Amino acid sequence: MPELPEVETVRRGLQPVMEGQRLARVETRRADLRFPFQKDFAARLDGRVVTGLGRRAKYLLADLDSGDVLVMHLGMSGSFRVTLPEGETTPGDFHYPRSENRTHDHVVFHMASGAVIAFNDPRRFGFMKIVARSGIDSEPMLKGLGPEPLGNAFDAAMLAGACAGKATSLKAALLDQRVVAGLGNIYVCEGLFRAHLSPKRRASTLAARNGAPTDHARRLVDSIHAVLNAAIKAGGSSLRDHRQTDGELGYFQHSFLVYDREGEPCKTPTCKGVVRRFTQNGRSTFWCPVCQK
Repeated sequence: MPELPEVETVRRGLQPVMEGQRLARVETRRADLRFPFQKDFAARLDGRVVTGLGRRAKYLLADLDSGDVLVMHLGMSGSFRVTLPEGETTPGDFHYPRSENRTHDHVVFHMASGAVIAFNDPRRFGFMKIVARSGIDSEPMLKGLGPEPLGNAFDAAMLAGACAGKATSLKAALLDQRVVAGLGNIYVCEGLFRAHLSPKRRASTLAARNGAPTDHARRLVDSIHAVLNAAIKAGGSSLRDHRQTDGELGYFQHSFLVYDREGEPCKTPTCKGVVRRFTQNGRSTFWCPVCQK
C-alpha cells in the first residue's frame, strides 16, 4: 500500500492541474470502490473550484469552494493519470509505460482547463468521500491521527511522550497511526536502520525516567525525517502498483538500505552483519541484528 512519500508525490503531481481549477464535470463509472459513492457525489463536485490540495497521513484532501472536502485514498493499487490537452507526458528517468487498461478508470475529473484526471484502481481498495470541512476532524478515517512526521509537532519530545510507558515494540509504536500519521512498513524499517535501533526494542526506551527524550528518540526522529524527505525527492518507492501522476515510477527502492534486502551484507560501514527478515505484527521486518540494538 502506498505510504506517505508516495501519496505526497501524487499530491504534488496533481496540484498544478487541480488546485485553483474548476471541476467542469465528474464521472463515476461504477457505484462503488471500497465503499459505495455517496448518492450526490458527482453533483456536489460538478462546477466546484478546488481551492487547495493537501494531504493528511495517507489521504489526499481537496478543499472545494463550497466548503466541502473531497477525501481520497489510493488503496493498494489506485493511481491518477493526468491527460493535458496536448497529450500525456512522462518525463524523467526510471520511466516505465503505464498500463493502458482503461476499464479500471473508475472516477474521471474533467477540468474546465481541458485537463482530464482519471483515477484508475484495479483492486478497488481506494475510496473517495465528500466531507464538510467543518466536520473533517470528526471524520472516522481521520479522527485520532497523530502528528505528521514531517510537521513541526513531530520532534523527539513528542515521540518520547507518546511512547513513554509503552510495553509494545518500537516498530509497532511507529506503525500506530495514533502515535505518528502516515508511516508504513517500508519507511519504519528504513528509519530504524538509519537510527541503528532494533525494531524489537521497547518503545518506552525513547523516554527517560523523567519523561525527557533519550538520544534514541532524537536519532530516530532525525532518521525518519531524512528517509521521508529522500523518498519524496525520489518520487516514492515503486513496489508493484505505485505510479506518479505522469506515469513515471518512483525509484527510492534503489536506495533501500535494509528493506527487502534479506541475506545481503549490512550497508553500515564497518558492520559485518547480514540483513535478516522476520515477521512482526503480521508484517515482514528487515533489520541488521548486529548494528541495530
